[in-house]
Amino acid sequence: MASTSHNPAILLRRVLSLRENSHFVLVIDSIGRSGHCVLDEVAHEAEGSTTIIYVSFETIRKPNYATHFIDGCISPSRLLTTIQSFLPSPEHSKLSAGSKFLVVIDSINSIPGGNLVQFVTQLASPSVALLAIFHKDVPEYRSAELENYPSSIQLLKFMASSIIEVRPFTLDIGEEQDQESGLQKLDMPTGLNSSVYKLILTNRRKSGRALTHEFKCDSQTHSFTPIQNDEDSTGDPEGSESFEGLTTFNLGTSNRQKAAKEQVALPFLEAQTFNTGGAIVYEFEKDDDYDEEDPYEDPF
Repeated sequence: MASTSHNPAILLRRVLSLRENSHFVLVIDSIGRSGHCVLDEVAHEAEGSTTIIYVSFETIRKPNYATHFIDGCISPSRLLTTIQSFLPSPEHSKLSAGSKFLVVIDSINSIPGGNLVQFVTQLASPSVALLAIFHKDVPEYRSAELENYPSSIQLLKFMASSIIEVRPFTLDIGEEQDQESGLQKLDMPTGLNSSVYKLILTNRRKSGRALTHEFKCDSQTHSFTPIQNDEDSTGDPEGSESFEGLTTFNLGTSNRQKAAKEQVALPFLEAQTFNTGGAIVYEFEKDDDYDEEDPYEDPF
């Protein structure tokens, strides 16, 4: 079976079908391209047994793929309680390990910045996936109390395990820059929300390493074609050829060393839970050598 690290299309389909270990998927759209196309792809890729709770701030009618439809125009605390009433309790989630639950939010901009962390962390879990759309062109109101607080998009990008950004598809960088300049002036060209669009996927591993891939997507055929960037075709900057002749010793890394580097698990996902504060996360292993009688060498 091909590795998802070297097959971007497989990785994207795993994220959309909720088979990837992504508890919080953030979709970023703009006035040039709506992110609802990603919701349709998730509904197409998700299994029939998936329970989808749709939280609406902008949608008037219940989508066909939604199991439950919730009006989000209430207080954040009441909204959180309403959503959790459709989700399994921690005890029941262990018993129903095969079932999947997906919470879809069509505009997470409507959640106040001061409530975002609590809202996301209490919904996203190993048994519940959270998929939220953020409109990056919508101005954010920031009160005086949150002046030194991170913005909503900064918090969401930090907490998200996968980030999907959708843009109108363009043939080259020049056309993309001209289109972006026109959109800033509210000059709307035709065909912005066509069936073909550009998708940028950023997937974070458990170690915190981010993999970014670009795709040309077609919502009619449900196809995802990876886009090869110029910087990808130049080769690996860490390869031995880039250091050849510069030193008298080898600074390159072998394929085995690169594979071992990718498998190193750092406490990145543990930091996203906001429960450990500034503590160092350490997992004790049986091969660790320490003196049980010395309290200063106690790994715990």
